[in-house]
Amino acid sequence: MNDPWFQDRFALRIGGAQYGKGTEIYKFELIKRAKRQAIADHPERRMLDFGIGENDEMAPESVRAVMRREIDRPENRGYADNGIAAFKQAAAAFMQREFNVQLDPEKEINHCIGSKTAYAMLPAAFIDPGDITLMTVPGYPVAGTATRWFGGTVHKLPLVPENNFFPDLDGIPADVLTRTKLMVLCYPNSPTGKAATREFYKRVVDFAMRHRIIVVQDAAHIMLSYDDAPLSFLSIDGAKEVGVEVHSLSKGFHMIGWRLGWVCGHEKIVQAFADVKDNCDSGQFIAIQKAGAAALCDPEIPRRVREKYRRRLEKLVGVLRACGFDCEMPGGTYFLYTKSPKKAGDKAFVTAQEASQFLIHELSMSTVPWDDCGAYLRFSVTYEAEDESAEDDIMAETYARLLRARLKF
Repeated sequence: MNDPWFQDRFALRIGGAQYGKGTEIYKFELIKRAKRQAIADHPERRMLDFGIGENDEMAPESVRAVMRREIDRPENRGYADNGIAAFKQAAAAFMQREFNVQLDPEKEINHCIGSKTAYAMLPAAFIDPGDITLMTVPGYPVAGTATRWFGGTVHKLPLVPENNFFPDLDGIPADVLTRTKLMVLCYPNSPTGKAATREFYKRVVDFAMRHRIIVVQDAAHIMLSYDDAPLSFLSIDGAKEVGVEVHSLSKGFHMIGWRLGWVCGHEKIVQAFADVKDNCDSGQFIAIQKAGAAALCDPEIPRRVREKYRRRLEKLVGVLRACGFDCEMPGGTYFLYTKSPKKAGDKAFVTAQEASQFLIHELSMSTVPWDDCGAYLRFSVTYEAEDESAEDDIMAETYARLLRARLKF
């Protein structure tokens, strides 16, 4: 296929004249292709999917009932713009009830069409060419991508066992700190499963104040906390002075695909986000916001979600440890992040991606590889299972297949 006449008109941020000519395949696309091939090659063998990580249940019936009712109301048909008061008030009540964090729903909270959009938009409010965003790796890359699009650069903060999967704030070079405007954190951390502590967040607040850095804390998995009660960054003294926290109704409320969350914290940062957002979208459908408000008002929903995935993680940890994996119960998320095997029988793996491809093709078992800070695999316990008996069947099959593979670490 010949290049179109506008091939040299693509923006440099997405590749310029070379846009669309790259041969590198995104790892999630590699996983999808491998799964399709494995299913075709072994139709008799079910795929054990510990992969992408999307809740396997629908939103609760009580939430869907609100959606059904609100979708037929004519007053909900219009643009939501920067959000309806009912959703902001529900988010404020949730933050007070769960974390003892008091927020002004009008000034310190603004909804987003899923948290992904917030990470794409927040850099627009702060990053100019030459500025730096600190990003933990491995992690969710959207804020880093947006930073680069606005002419900034990303300084990576590796999350490694030696630092208990916290970033080494003291190791950031001085010349990097002078140009840094944003620091993006994620706790409970995806994919490592590490949960934050009050001591860590206090260090972050002090660090941000000393170096004049705005903190963006990704709290998508916050209600899936197992070490202790869910901990909000904003519950720490001074945190609201240095940043915002981004929440989502996806993970902790079974509302994957509904695309609803909120940004909360410092009034001026929330306002800047709202101003950028006002030029990017016209708000989430009002009926969805009203259903989201109903979900936030029911404290039992996230508790049930948390206990389900806690149970599944405990089972998975037991199975993987019995097969040679060195792993333990994560502090949060529905992910289990563990060192990748180095061999299966006589077959050696140099990277986690090689191990992941082997597991898919040879065992019909899908995981996500991470090679950012060593070779790790991420197992998600969002596989589909109707009840605990079905969960136990999947665990038994997982154990049997892994034993046959003769994994070596």
